[in-house]
Amino acid sequence: MAAPVRTVLARPAAQHGRPAGKRGGNPVTYARTGSISVDQFIAAAPEKVWRALTDPELHAKWWVPGDVGPDVGPDVGHEFHLEMPGFGSIPCRVVESEPPVKLVYTFNDNWTLAWTLVAEGQGTRLLLNHSGFDLDDKRQADACERMGPGWRDGVLPRLAKLDLG
Repeated sequence: MAAPVRTVLARPAAQHGRPAGKRGGNPVTYARTGSISVDQFIAAAPEKVWRALTDPELHAKWWVPGDVGPDVGPDVGHEFHLEMPGFGSIPCRVVESEPPVKLVYTFNDNWTLAWTLVAEGQGTRLLLNHSGFDLDDKRQADACERMGPGWRDGVLPRLAKLDLG
């Protein structure tokens, strides 16, 4: 019989059939609480990375189109939508914002995306925490398992390659 999802996700990556530690240069961590944590170094100042997170034109180049809005400031409550292929328009709401250090917003009611920007040398270490997965729900547990590599190997590397001038 298969192990419960919470048990499997709590194991080190090597027990999932892939080497523990780094793959593609950046670790991806799955927590027992149903969250994904990924970090990515970006060779740009935090202010420029913040702009990539909030400017709709730039946002569409590295992730998906959406009206995130360059006016996202310290005030919470800003509502916007992300256009997710195959899923349509996903409602989001800013719940925490500290430019250019932290941006947190709800994503599709159940999930929260927390972006933390840390100055590192001549660039920025971008920390992403995607939380709110219900690991007792098979569809959400599967989504959690699939999205970690998607963030690590697809979305965040595209952001890192973006010319932020």
